[in-house]
Amino acid sequence: MTTNLPINNNPAPDMSRRQLLNFLTGATVATAVGAAAYPALRYLVPPKEGDGSGAIVAKDKLGHPIPAQQILSQPPGTRALIAGLAGEPTYLTVEADGQLNTMGIVDNCTHLGCTFPWNATAGEFQCPCHGSRYDDQGNVLRGPANRPLKIAHVEVKGDRIWLFPWTEADPRTGERPWWV
Repeated sequence: MTTNLPINNNPAPDMSRRQLLNFLTGATVATAVGAAAYPALRYLVPPKEGDGSGAIVAKDKLGHPIPAQQILSQPPGTRALIAGLAGEPTYLTVEADGQLNTMGIVDNCTHLGCTFPWNATAGEFQCPCHGSRYDDQGNVLRGPANRPLKIAHVEVKGDRIWLFPWTEADPRTGERPWWV
């Protein structure tokens, strides 16, 4: 005997209404969490700067790039203090030919890391904390500091001033730099 079972032409749906609502709720929550987490993660990742060689653009104390003409328009002998490599204050010198000296002098005393002013009258850098003195090239004139000041390469490209780490021999001593 054959049994006649009704044939169902409408197969069961692949996803029930409850599964669809659960999926939509999960997707909405994931989107909201991702949208909130993205800015926080971007804040924690430092911005890339320069060309990958460690070079950076010279900036003012607020972190804005300094146009080269702003410094080059100063009279020869002017020493401009900028934010250099790793944010270290660095002196740039305008030469007699109106160009920048290719060597920037980092404004951190090699004794205890104090910052110091350029004394134009005496023609030297003078650390007010412990009395160290440096000549116009950053060589020690008087201690307690016992090493010359750190230096960086300076190059003008277009209207930007670029600073590069100085890794080859120090031209003042002829030796490997102590900061490398």
